[in-house]
Amino acid sequence: MTTETTSQERMNIVIVGHVDHGKSTLLGRLYADTGTLPEGKIEKIQAICRQQGKEFEYAFLFDAFLEEQQQGITIDTARTFFTWGNRQYIIIDAPGHKEFLKNMVSGAARAEAALLIIDALEGVRDQSKRHGLLLSMLGVKQVTVIVNKMDLVNYREDTFQAIEKEYRQFLTQLNVIPQYIIPASAKQGVNITKVSPETPWYTGPSVLESLAHFHLEAARNEKALRFPLQDVYKFDARRILVGRITAGQLKIGDRLVFSPTNKSACVRSIEAFNIDSPPTQATAGQSVGITLDEQIFVERGHIATHEDARPLVSTRIRANLFWLGNRPLETRRTYTLRLATREVPCEIVAIHRIVDATNLDDRHTQSTVLRNEVADITLRTKAPLAFDLYANFETTGRFVLVDHYDVAGGGIITELVPDDQEDFRTEARERDSAWVKGDVGAEDRAERYGHRAAVILLTGPDTTAKGFLARKLETVLVAEGRHAYLLAAENLQRGLDADLHDTRPEEMVRRFGEVARLLTDTGSLVITTTNAFQQATKDIVQTVQTLVNPTPVITIHMTKDQAGPQPDVDLIFAGPEDFDACTHQIVETLKLKGILAELSGSQPAFQFSI
Repeated sequence: MTTETTSQERMNIVIVGHVDHGKSTLLGRLYADTGTLPEGKIEKIQAICRQQGKEFEYAFLFDAFLEEQQQGITIDTARTFFTWGNRQYIIIDAPGHKEFLKNMVSGAARAEAALLIIDALEGVRDQSKRHGLLLSMLGVKQVTVIVNKMDLVNYREDTFQAIEKEYRQFLTQLNVIPQYIIPASAKQGVNITKVSPETPWYTGPSVLESLAHFHLEAARNEKALRFPLQDVYKFDARRILVGRITAGQLKIGDRLVFSPTNKSACVRSIEAFNIDSPPTQATAGQSVGITLDEQIFVERGHIATHEDARPLVSTRIRANLFWLGNRPLETRRTYTLRLATREVPCEIVAIHRIVDATNLDDRHTQSTVLRNEVADITLRTKAPLAFDLYANFETTGRFVLVDHYDVAGGGIITELVPDDQEDFRTEARERDSAWVKGDVGAEDRAERYGHRAAVILLTGPDTTAKGFLARKLETVLVAEGRHAYLLAAENLQRGLDADLHDTRPEEMVRRFGEVARLLTDTGSLVITTTNAFQQATKDIVQTVQTLVNPTPVITIHMTKDQAGPQPDVDLIFAGPEDFDACTHQIVETLKLKGILAELSGSQPAFQFSI
């Protein structure tokens, strides 16, 4: 009954439901009745059933593990394929038992649509609601509900309508509108591949026919380009940027923008291993290497796109998170967020809603998320993150959280949350996209000067010590032959900021950041303090980081007394200090961070991986 086609669409469908509601039986019947099963498959399962003294079950066609057959439950997600019409369907059979929710989540996260099974005799169970909730929070909006085992209720229309009404109302609360709710009997083959006479009151499609009504997302190669960088390799005289294109296409000559830094360059070549004629273009799904027409600072985790379709960038995102960690998820604790190839520290700043995935209890006031709970959260990353909403791009719209080296949760991004730096970041992106460049690049300056550009920002309450240490650091670096400059904000306030008259402190910081950006573009080490500013130190640091990005900002906190822990600080000096020792420690820190090269004679003894 299958239809051959030379050009097939592919669609991922996850099938979920409460344990024993008949998911695997439905799949077995669906495959058997479409003639999809390999020759001899049914006979093999029949032999196993005879050997075990069991009645033949279509479910055994998919519950392939002996342990699963003995226990009668599906443990792991099984991916199977069949072709019908002009599509190849990839069916993900996800576990329904609550102990295997983690596998169900991993299966549903790859799906574009879902079949959700409910037992007509048992009706809507908590697990049925739980699966609907998880599908919603994982971004699966296309759902067909199958009320299975209608033969056990004599195909009664009123029984079906009661289940349909209850479950449709529940899904509507989750903003999920089922395309169809279909009465069926997988065991008897009723309404599976075609509409059957047992339900004359039902006028909708069969299960198989309903699949054709699921809409495919736009083909990945027709979407805007998304090319997360895996690494940057230096090979002979070239620097090759490697990664896997997750959406869109690129070709030689394309101008790419690398987010979140906004650096841009054109594709000079596309590299391929062991091929006589290198390709001139690449498309979604391919792992490729590219070289650029100029050397810019890019690194693992950056996302390459075309100029007219950049990803979002922020330090705050709103997301739906499924927590699987042994330890509770807590606000204000640091986790590692992994999105595509990017890793960045983050913390949860708000928990808006918590749902226990084992009983659907809704908790509103808790500050922790427990194992197997689903939460609507806002999190903040320590550095700007490039991402997309999951509804638009799957790979760059989902993430995992790592707690103590263990993947403990996964989520999808539902919303960009503007942060305090959003206006500055937008301004910086627009400025960088139109930046007029000379013929001397950052790498050329780094090789010549023996260091990368950086901002060394001294913060903290000890105003006198900050000023003295800044001057001493400049003296030492210049004596070594480095291009270092002490940028005093007081000097800007006497000239560039004279029109402000101390009435707009945030604008003073913005202008200061733009001047620092100009100096770092010359390859200089900019040394400065927060002495002359009226704003909070945190706001100053964030603004400068935003405006000079991707140039690193090294923060040094100075206090008169013994200091406690300071977040996001590179060095802390407390109390009376040996300023020579402090200066030496700063210089060594700059070397450890790859900003300063070791000097050998008059030449820098290093090579930058820019």
